[in-house]
Amino acid sequence: MTTTAPRLGPALTRLLLVAAALLGALLATAGPASAHAALTGSDPQDGAVVATAPKEVNLTFSEQVAMSDDSIRVLDPAGKRVDTGEIRGLCSGSVIRYGVALLPGLPDGTYTVAWQTVSADSHPVAGAFTFSVGAPSTTSVALPDTAVGGGLVGTLYGIARYLAYAGFVVLVGGGVFVLACWPRGASVRSVQRLVVRGWLTLTAATLALLLLRHPYTRTGNLGDVFDLGGLRAVLETKTGAALSSRLLLLGAAALFVAVLFGAYARRTDEKEHKDLTFGLAIGGGVVAAGIAGTWAFAEHASTGIQPGIAMPVDILHLLAVAAWLGGLTALLVALHRDPSVERRAVERYSNLAFGSVVVLAATGVYQSWRQVGTWSALTDTRYGQLLLVKVCLVAVLVGIGWVSRRWVRRLAERPAKDGTGDAEAEAEAKAETEAKAETEAEMKAEVETGTGDVPEDAADEPSEAGAAGTERAAQLARQRAAVATAARKKARDADPERAGLRRSVLTEAAVAVVLLAVTTVLTSTEPARTEEEAGQGGSTAGATAVPNRPIDVRLPFDTGGVDGKGTVQLTLDPGRTGANALHIYVLRPNGRGLDVPEVKVAFTLKEKDIGPLPVLPDRIQTGHWTATGVQLPMPGEWLLQVTVRTSEIDQTTIEKNVKIG
Repeated sequence: MTTTAPRLGPALTRLLLVAAALLGALLATAGPASAHAALTGSDPQDGAVVATAPKEVNLTFSEQVAMSDDSIRVLDPAGKRVDTGEIRGLCSGSVIRYGVALLPGLPDGTYTVAWQTVSADSHPVAGAFTFSVGAPSTTSVALPDTAVGGGLVGTLYGIARYLAYAGFVVLVGGGVFVLACWPRGASVRSVQRLVVRGWLTLTAATLALLLLRHPYTRTGNLGDVFDLGGLRAVLETKTGAALSSRLLLLGAAALFVAVLFGAYARRTDEKEHKDLTFGLAIGGGVVAAGIAGTWAFAEHASTGIQPGIAMPVDILHLLAVAAWLGGLTALLVALHRDPSVERRAVERYSNLAFGSVVVLAATGVYQSWRQVGTWSALTDTRYGQLLLVKVCLVAVLVGIGWVSRRWVRRLAERPAKDGTGDAEAEAEAKAETEAKAETEAEMKAEVETGTGDVPEDAADEPSEAGAAGTERAAQLARQRAAVATAARKKARDADPERAGLRRSVLTEAAVAVVLLAVTTVLTSTEPARTEEEAGQGGSTAGATAVPNRPIDVRLPFDTGGVDGKGTVQLTLDPGRTGANALHIYVLRPNGRGLDVPEVKVAFTLKEKDIGPLPVLPDRIQTGHWTATGVQLPMPGEWLLQVTVRTSEIDQTTIEKNVKIG
């Protein structure tokens, strides 16, 4: 007798193939990660032609970034580096600016500024622009064809990110399913393998991310995964700290898994079992929250607005996803590998999934508001479009889950109607008993036949007879296993409620595979709020009305008293209508800071009879004054007036017209 293992129906097989194809398409089209940080301005600006060589090049970003000595490189027309390599941070308040000094005496020509850095949410960002001294010229500078974070390294990094999420979901969700829904599952081999494989996947993916981090953010060369210097530099970053912390927490998770499938599975005393359940739930919850925190600490939740609220919300979001989708995976394995899983366990998971979806919806709404900001960004940005796809997939999952809950209710109501109890488990046990009895009878008959009718020369060949008997016993054992498998399949397929539940759960799992891929791409995409704000900063109301960089003004002054001469250096960022940040530096003729008693600023738009709008900056340190939230309501040519008082009686007011977009 020969049988084959149970197969999935053609429709379900096609469903899994479609899910796999969608997953591959998502990962293939993800492309280089768009960073949270964006370049909002530069000095000199892109394409500018300046009369004399500047002393430095400054870049302004929308968010904090991580800079190293070679993050900003300035190259002459021949491709030779002409900067000092020393990055100076000029960050203050909402202004995130970095500069690099240039070598003195640069000749005329076109210079290339190439920059590469890592945003605060762990994603690499890079770009390049040119400016000219005197007049434009030809340049032989060749920039890399592959964008930072792209190419083979970027693809491998994206796959590792997906596997890390999948491993976390299976590890945490499988553990929650066993503890909260199906304690007997701790002794089921298929469930044990599932959770252990989740741990192995997450651990291997985390190690891969740690090794790939340096080539992913810096070189783009796959051979640099074993660069110890690069690995050491990665460990000093926020992302490196998060990944190494995750590995330490996975060590604690391994202990949790060992206890769950060891002492917990063998415990028979009810009180000890409850105590151990409570301890595993508390300890496992802390470890799971810690692992989820490694994502929240290093990615989108840690930057932007309200990070103190966003990070705990992100942890709750990840835990809800794991409990829902990881528990779904464990239930699918249980239904296919151990069809005798109790109805009570299925009901418990149904309630757990419902609670997880509620938490997921609440935290997802907050995250969407925080990362999108406006309704238009949902359709006009890549992040918003991906978010809409994710919402649609979640809605599909919830719909399929509603169908699954109907099957669960039917499964729970059936014993009350027909009084049969768990007919499937009884039928399976009966089938296995009958199969075992049948094969034992066959073996007994074979033995009796062999001893009753033994050829005379058989006594001379005991070894051959023993080998034949062993082979026959093995064949009968295989037949018995095949009969038992067929009996289990027959009993399983005879239960329409469980068969319907298995199909709906399998469909949920297929959609969940794609949902997890969309989530992975979404976490590596520039948030819509940041993209939209950067676009507004770069928009123009006219060719000459809006610079694409903060407004910098230098105004000499002389109050006539002692220490009454100097220069006011004023920066208005982003230099457009709405809220701006104002920085004022009062400098002596030698360039050192001048400590003055008072500085006042006013803006007037004469053509609209607006103003003067007074601004009272706060003193930060010697020679440095700042003000935030400086509101300029309309575009136009504004009169900027700066009043500097150097003593009780010595002061002066200096003026300049500036164009505001």
